[in-house]
Amino acid sequence: MFVSDKLSRFIHRIFRFSLILTAFVLIDTAYVVAQQAGRANLMSDEQVLDFYRQAQSRGLTEAQIEVAAMSQGFTPADITIMRQRYAQIQTQGAAQAKDRVTSSSSNARTLPSDVSTRSIDSLPTNARRDESGALPVFGASLFTNASLTFEPNLRIATPRNYVVGPDDEIGIDIAGASSDNIKLKVSPEGTVKYQNLPPIFVSGLTIEQAQARIVDRLRKSGFQGLGVPGSNTFVNVTLSNIRSIRVTLVGEVVRPGTYTISSLGSAFNALYLAGGPNPATGSFRKINVIRGNRVVRTIDLYDYILRADQRDNIRLMDQDIIRVADYQTHVELRGQVRRPAIFETVPGETLKTLLSFAGGFADDAYRASITLRRNTDRERQIKTITDAQMADFVPQSGDTYFVGKILERYENRVQIGGAVMRPGDFAIEPGTQTVRQLIERAEGLRNDAFKNRAMIVRELPNLDKENLSFDLGKLIRGEIADIPLMKQDVVTILSIRDLREEFFINIEGAVNEPSAIPFVNNMSIADLVANAGGFRESARPNLIEVARRIRQDSIDVNTPALEIHRFSIDRNLQISPQEIGVDSGQAKAPFKLQPFDIVYVRTSPTYEPQQQVYVTGEVMQPGSYAIFRPKERISDLLRRAGGLKPQAYLAAAQFKRRGIPIGTDIRRILDDPNTEDNLLLSPNDTLFIPRRPEVVAIQGAVLNPALVSYKSSYTFDDYVSDAGGFTEDAVDKKTYVIYPNGHKKRTHKFLFFKTRPPIEPGSTVIVPFKPFEPRARMSTGERISILSLLATLAFALTNVLRN
Repeated sequence: MFVSDKLSRFIHRIFRFSLILTAFVLIDTAYVVAQQAGRANLMSDEQVLDFYRQAQSRGLTEAQIEVAAMSQGFTPADITIMRQRYAQIQTQGAAQAKDRVTSSSSNARTLPSDVSTRSIDSLPTNARRDESGALPVFGASLFTNASLTFEPNLRIATPRNYVVGPDDEIGIDIAGASSDNIKLKVSPEGTVKYQNLPPIFVSGLTIEQAQARIVDRLRKSGFQGLGVPGSNTFVNVTLSNIRSIRVTLVGEVVRPGTYTISSLGSAFNALYLAGGPNPATGSFRKINVIRGNRVVRTIDLYDYILRADQRDNIRLMDQDIIRVADYQTHVELRGQVRRPAIFETVPGETLKTLLSFAGGFADDAYRASITLRRNTDRERQIKTITDAQMADFVPQSGDTYFVGKILERYENRVQIGGAVMRPGDFAIEPGTQTVRQLIERAEGLRNDAFKNRAMIVRELPNLDKENLSFDLGKLIRGEIADIPLMKQDVVTILSIRDLREEFFINIEGAVNEPSAIPFVNNMSIADLVANAGGFRESARPNLIEVARRIRQDSIDVNTPALEIHRFSIDRNLQISPQEIGVDSGQAKAPFKLQPFDIVYVRTSPTYEPQQQVYVTGEVMQPGSYAIFRPKERISDLLRRAGGLKPQAYLAAAQFKRRGIPIGTDIRRILDDPNTEDNLLLSPNDTLFIPRRPEVVAIQGAVLNPALVSYKSSYTFDDYVSDAGGFTEDAVDKKTYVIYPNGHKKRTHKFLFFKTRPPIEPGSTVIVPFKPFEPRARMSTGERISILSLLATLAFALTNVLRN
C-alpha cells in the first residue's frame, strides 16, 4: 500500500512537471511567433508613413532608407514588411481618393436641378479644357530672357547731354604746340583738381559745360590759346571712366531693393535687374520714375513690347526711385488668337484694343462673336459680344474672353472618291450640280471603274446618314435620270479590284527570293522565277511543280481539290518556243500562271552545302573543319586536327551542340572509337580540349562561395569546409558536382550513410538552397487566438501550482 501511494505521488508530480514544461514550450513558441512578426507589425500606418516621409525629405535613396532602418534595430524582414505596408497604404489612399471623386460625382447627379446646373460650364468643351492650363502674363517673359538685359553700351562716345557727377573720371588730351594727357577724377564734393589750380566745380554740368569750364581754367594756367581756333594747340575732353549710381525699385516688383548700376543705365536696365513687375500683382502699364520726390516719367511697357517704342527708357540718375504700381485691370484672352495671355488694360481701351494686344484672330478663329465670362458680386455671368460691339465694349478686371474655332463643315462641299481620275472635294456650283457633272469635273471614270453599282452617302437634316445606290453604267449612258447633288454628299465609284481578292502567285523552294508576287496576266513560270531572283545553286530546274486551285460549285469527295502540273525549264531562263506558242512548227498554247498558283522549285538531292565544325584548345591544328562525309565522328575530327598536344587534359574536354554541353568522355572515345560516346558530327558542333585546370569552384548555400586550388587528397567535405561550410538553408543531401566535360554526379544517401561524388580538377561543387517560403503576416484574429491560448495556459499553470 505504501509503495502504491508513493508511486501515485511520483506519477502525479511527473504529470505536473509535464504540464509546466508544456506551458513553457507554448509560451516560448508564442514569443517566437510574435518576434517573427517583427517591430514593423507593431507600427501604426501613420508611423510607417511618417518614417518614409522623413527619409524622403532628407533626400535618402531606397538603399539609404534600408540602412537607416537597420541602424535603428529593424531586421531585413521588418524592412520588407514596412516596404509592403507603405505600398499598400499608398494604394489604399489612391483608391479612397478615387472613391471620393466617384461619390462626389454620384452625389452631384442626385442634387436638385436648380443646384446641379450651376456646376455645368456653358462654354464649349475645348474652352473648359483650355482653362485648366494657366495663361502667361503678357510681357512677363521680357524680364526672364537671358539674352535681353538692357545693359548700356560703354564702348560708345560720351553722350553730349551726359551730366557729370562724383566718381566720374574726365580725360583731357592736349595735342599740338603743347601735349599732355590728364586724368581728373570728380571728388565727392563735385570738383576736379589739376596741379596748382584751385578746385574746378563740375558736378551737375553736362560734359560740354564741364569741358568749357576746365579748358577756360587751363588757359589761365599756362596753356595759352588752348582750343582757340587758329592756335596750334588742340584739346579733347572725354569721360575716361564712368561712375556708378544707386537706384531703388519699390512696389510690385519681383525683387525690390536698391541696385548699383552704371550712370549710363536706363529704366529698363534697372527693371530687368529687379526681375520686372510681379506678374501676379504688378502693373506693366504704370511704372513711375521718381526723381527728387517728383514723377519725371510714367512707363508703359506695352509701348516697347508692341511697337518697340523706347521713349520711356530714360537714363537714370543717382537716387532715382522706380515704383511699380498694382495692376488695375487684368483680363484673360483664350482660344483662337495668336497670343493667348493675361493682358492689362487701362481706361479708354476696348475689346478691339485687347485683340490687337493678342495679335488679332488666329486663321481658324470664329469671328462673328466672342464669349465672355464675367464675375459679378455674387456669381458669374456669360455674355456674347458680337463683331459690331467689339470696338466699343470695355473690359473689366477678371473678365475671361474665349474665341472659338470655325466649324469643321462646309456650306457647299461634295466629295467623290474611288475609280475616277481626280478624286477629291468639289464645290456645288453651276456646272457641278449633278452626279454626272461631278464625274466630268473629276475628269471622268478610270478604266477599272465598276459600272453596275455606285453609292451616294447623304447627310439628313438630323445629321444621320443614308445610302443611295444607282446603276453607274445606265447613268453615264443616259438611260436613267441624272441625280441632283446636295451639300455634304459623298459619291463613291467602286473599282473592280475592290470587289475581288488581291491576286498573287507564290513561289517557294530553291529560288533566291521566295515570296508572294502580285499576279500579272500572261506570266510564265520562267517569268516568275526571274522575278524571284533566279535559281539557287541547289535548284533542280527539271522538277518544278505548280499547284492550282480548282473552283467547284459543289462538294465531291472523288474530285481532287487541286491540279498539279510538272515542268522542266531552262536554268538560264532563256525564252523557249513553247512560251510563244510554237513547237516544231505546230501551234501550242503555252502554260500561263493564274491567280493563287503556288510554284515549287525542288532542290537537287545530290547538292549538299559545306557544313563546318570547330575544334579549339590543346590540339595540333585548331580551327574550322568541313564535314566531308555523313558518318564522320568526334574521333575523326581529332585525327584531322593532328592529334593532341602533351598538355591536353581530356577529362575536362567539352563537346557542344547548339551551344549546349553534351556529356562525352573523350578519353573513352580515343581508347575505343566504337563507343557510343563517339557521336556523329553535326553542323556547328564545337570541341574544346583545355589544359589541366588547377581550381575547384564551390557555389550555392555555403558561407563563402569561392574558387580553391585542387588538391588530390581533398574530399568533397574538405572543399565545402574551405568555403566556410554549409549555411542554415543548405540542402545537404541534394549537393552535386558538375565536371568540366559536362557530366554531373549527385550525393547518394542510404540510411544514415552519404556517398559524395569524387572531385576532379576544374569541377564545380553546387550546394542547393532550401525553397524560399515567405512567412505570412499574422492577422488580428491570429494574435487574439495566441493571446487567449497564453491566458488559458497561465490560468491552468496557476491552478496546477496551487494544487
